[in-house]
Order: sequence, then structure tokens, then C-alpha cells
Amino acid sequence: MENKYYNEAIIGNKNMLATFTEKGEMQRIYFPSKDNRQYIDFFRTGVKINNSDLIYLHQDINNIYKQYYDTDTNILNTEITNTYFNLKILQTDYVMMKENVLVKKYIFLNDGKIDLDMKFYIHSQLLSNYNNQVGCKMIDGGMMQYAHDFSFSTFSKKDKLFKHQINGSCETIKRGEIYDKDYIGMSKDTSICYDLGVIQPQEKKTLEICILIGENRNLSEMENEIERIKKMDLNKEYTNTKAYWRKYVKTHNGLNLKDPQNSYEEKIYDIYKRSILLFPLLTNPETGGIIASPEVDENFTKCGRYAYCWTRDAVFITKALDILKMEKETEKFYKVFCKTTQSKNGMWEQRFYTDMKLAPCWGYQIDETASVVYGIYEHYQHTKAEKFLKDNLQMCEKAIDFLKRYIKDWLEIEEKDEHDKDKVKQEMEASIHRQGHKYHASYDLWEMCEGIHLYSLASIYAAFECMKKIYKILGDKVSDFENNRLKEGKIVKNEKEIEKLQIEIKKYINQNMYDEEKKSYVRNPKDKKMDISIIGAVTPFNLFGAKEKKIINTIERINLSLRTYTGGYQRFEQDHYMNGNPWPIANLWMTLYYLQTGEKKKAKETFDFVVKTTGKHNFLGEQIDNSTLKPNWVLGLGWSHAMFIIVLEKLYG
Repeated sequence: MENKYYNEAIIGNKNMLATFTEKGEMQRIYFPSKDNRQYIDFFRTGVKINNSDLIYLHQDINNIYKQYYDTDTNILNTEITNTYFNLKILQTDYVMMKENVLVKKYIFLNDGKIDLDMKFYIHSQLLSNYNNQVGCKMIDGGMMQYAHDFSFSTFSKKDKLFKHQINGSCETIKRGEIYDKDYIGMSKDTSICYDLGVIQPQEKKTLEICILIGENRNLSEMENEIERIKKMDLNKEYTNTKAYWRKYVKTHNGLNLKDPQNSYEEKIYDIYKRSILLFPLLTNPETGGIIASPEVDENFTKCGRYAYCWTRDAVFITKALDILKMEKETEKFYKVFCKTTQSKNGMWEQRFYTDMKLAPCWGYQIDETASVVYGIYEHYQHTKAEKFLKDNLQMCEKAIDFLKRYIKDWLEIEEKDEHDKDKVKQEMEASIHRQGHKYHASYDLWEMCEGIHLYSLASIYAAFECMKKIYKILGDKVSDFENNRLKEGKIVKNEKEIEKLQIEIKKYINQNMYDEEKKSYVRNPKDKKMDISIIGAVTPFNLFGAKEKKIINTIERINLSLRTYTGGYQRFEQDHYMNGNPWPIANLWMTLYYLQTGEKKKAKETFDFVVKTTGKHNFLGEQIDNSTLKPNWVLGLGWSHAMFIIVLEKLYG
């Protein structure tokens, strides 16, 4: 599979997600979930005009491009003007809301003075392997590419095929010369052609292509399904899709932002609305799992991939979902996804597919387990629904038990209770020794450094604090829950143990993670680097107050070491990932800190950097190129959009 790094635009519905380049080329299409599986190696379209070679719509020296969404929707438009033939093409891509169908509508306008005899080509190559080999069968008006467990059908609603080629079209399609006598074949790539006829000057012609994805099942059933889709009124489907998304934006205007009064407010409002439209495209509606971002690097050339659910990222996102009146999605994440993916020992592994299966991992991050407990209490703070706490109490207690054992091991806190000591000892002896400890070292939240980290400890501290608050809210009702008949004495004992561990955590941080020479906290005792995540001890985890002297010193040190000449902040010192660029998350973290201290001017400065460096469709990236002030890696990062919404609530809520 070729490398495709930048998803400039994203569309989809509850089951399907597709991404596009800025020139309108479809790069990926996922179904039935947003992370697995992806079907296309490439899907290229082009036109042959009069006697020309094939003019690719996504790449030609004579093409000029303009791309935009229909206002407040996930309907994407790409205007392509071929200056040589004076041909204007409007390509509109959207996914139906109630069908697993992506529609590609093309309107061709001859804006020149000569007739244009035009053929339209599609060259589709699917991902294939020995265990799921792709073949193709020609159907009325298109083609059905299929493997053992799926079918991928591309067809026109009304236009007949002019010609096709199943085998070997890669060598001939550039000249627009495809021909094949076979109606069925074993190739993973197939080319098809539609004859649009002669388009006279100022004449328009329309071509509508549907892509239907489903299971490979009884052939007649699949053929009937295609015929059913062909009978649908695509104009009505387009109108319904537009109406759905516009209503969705209005329904989820949780901050009740008013119409902007100037270009600056308009930009903020546009990012806000794009965030509302993005979150459902990242979410599995059945399980509540949320991917970090649409995939960017399947070949692992620059990263470990992004289309997985990290519980930590998702906890930040669920905070934003609550702000945007998406409370049901938040509840499903905790009550379905988290409950199902929690390990027997109480922890969560690094990442999962959104169908709740374990995804590829290379270690664990203790803050992900702590974040779930924190997130559950945060959601309760938003809804005040005690039933939600009751439903998730046992899950939280299992997580807290794991966090207690982890802290005692890594901070070398001696067990005093013989019963607990025996229990812990047994579990430790069954686990793997590493670096002199019974539990694996945890990665930091950036997944690059193993050890004891200030952010991780702060997240555990906050999880303990939330557990105490949950007990207090539920009070003596705790002992009444079915399958959770805890006695009051055990709860009191648990609370006391948690409080002692909180003291130990804070003591350890102050003794080992405050550098007297730098006069600031550092991210860990080993490399003692400055790291933007240190602010996590203030917001959101409230381990320290924003105006404590040591924190103020730390912020000054962060400004000296992480702030770049553009006003963007790096994650940490000597960050070399993707050239060590500023991250919107880092700036938004600084904004949250300054809002907490009441320093509004500084908050605006750090926030404005994010506003002015968004992508062309108002997607927030993971990183920003300092030289261009444009996103240069991972557009549509859920964590970035979540932090943006959290900041907006502080500004306008």
C-alpha cells in the first residue's frame, strides 16, 4: 500500500468513514467501523477528452482546485478546472445517513468554445492478501470487487458501462486504452469507463457514482441490493444528508455560541462547528469507542498509527462531548466500551479497536487507567446522575485497586496489612519482573519514555480523589448494589488507604520531581526535561494550585524552553518526533492554565496560535509547521478538537 499521510477532508456516517486529499482524491474508506477495515489501495478518477491521454482529476498540470464543505455539513465539494480544455468539474462526495453508500456526484461544464467528446474513467485497486484475495465481477452499470468477507460495488445510477478491464489495466489506463473480454477475473485492480458523449460549449452533464460496501453473501441478494440503491432518488438523499448534518450542528451547539461579529469570531465558530461534525465520525455508535484520528500511516513509516481508541484520549473527548450535549455517547463509552475492555486485574491496555478488541500495543500507560476513573466522575459532575456512578462503581474500584498496587510497587511503599500483603505478593509473583519492580514500567502519555512521570502520578492522584468523592456521593447506598455488597468498614478502610497514597504521591513528586537548580518541576526524575504535560498536575488533575510558587516557576521555565519563535509550544525538550513541531494541544494546555490564573492576555495569545494555524477546512492537526504555520501531521485529531472545546467552555460557557 502506498503512503498517504494527509487527510485534508473527512466525511462519513455512523458506520462509514472516508478521507480525501485537498484535490478530491479518495484515500481511504472504512466500514463497518471507523478503524477496521479499510478497503482501497487507490481509487482514481479521470477523463479522456477528444483524443487526449487520461486526465486524472486529482493530478494534472492544467488542473486548478478549490475545495469546501457545504455549510455545516460533512458533504465535501471539490471544484476542478482544467484550463487546457476549459472544462469545469464539480465533484460532490457524501455518505448517505441510512445506507452504507458513498455517493460521488460529478457535474461537467464545458466552459470553452469547442465540443468535448468525453469519457469518464475509474481505476480502483483494493487491498488484497493471500487470506482474503480480491476478485472482480462486472455488473450492470459498474463493477463488484469482492473477497471472502466483503463486497465493494461501484456503479452508476443510470449510465451504462462503455468498457472495462479487469486484468492489467495499470499498463494501459494512462492512455485511456482499456479493454477486456472477461466479465469476471482474479485481479485486485479494475478499470471501468463511462461514455458521457459530446458536451457542447456551455452545456452541462451529470454523472452519479455510488459505492456500496457490504458482506460477500448470496450473489442474487447482492445484485438485488445494488438494484435497490439504483432506484433511490439521489437528489433526495443529498437533501436529507444536508438537513441531517445541519440539524446535528444546531442540536449540539452546547455552548450556545452566537453568530460571529467579525472574522476572528467567525474562525473560532467555524472550528467549533467542524469539531461538532468531526466527533460522530470518530465514534463507534454501538460501543462508544472513539478513535484518535482517521488513519494516516498504515505502513508504520513515521508512527505507530492513529485509528485506535486510547482511553486517555477518549476521556478528554468525552469531556468535550458532554459540553456539546452528546451525553449519551459519553455514557456508552464508559458503560459499554470501558467495561468490556477492562482487564481482569483492573487496568486498561494501551489501545483498542472501537469494536472493543485489543489493538497492537507496545506497553501500557498507567494514566489511561487513572483517566477512566477521573472521566467517570467528571461525567457525573456534568449530569449529576447517581445511577451512572452506581453502574460504574465496580469498574472504578477494580481500577483503583490496580492503581494502588502499582503505586505501592513503584514508589516502594511497604504493605502493612497482612491480608493485602499476601494478595499483592501473589499477584506480583505471577507477573514479570522489570527494572527491579513487579509491575511493568509505564510509558508517559507521549508513549516515548518509560518510568515514573509527574503527569502519570497526577492522574493517579486525581483518580484517588474522584474515588473518594464517588463514595461520598453514594454514601451508604453503596452496600445496597447487587453484586457489589461492600461493607461500610471496607469502604472506610479503602478511603484511608487512598488518602495515605495521595500523601505519598505528593511527597514523592516534591522530593524527586522538583529541580532546585531549574526552580521548576520536571517530567520525571531520570531525564528531568521540561514537558507541557506537567501542567496536567494543575489542570485537569488539581494536584497543585495554579498560583503555587513552584508552579509559577515551572510555567516560566516552560516558556523559556518550550515556546517557539512563532508562539507555538512544543511537547517537551528535544522532541524529535516529526521534527519536534509545536502541538495545538500544548498551546491549549497553556491557555487553560492562564485562564485558571486569570491572565486573559496570555490566554488569548496561546489560544490565537491554535486559531490561526488550523487546516483549510478548520480541522485541528496534531502538529504545526513553524515555517508555514500550517498543520503538517494528522489532521482531525480528536484530542486537539476536544481541548479546543474545553477551552471554549472556559471562554464562553
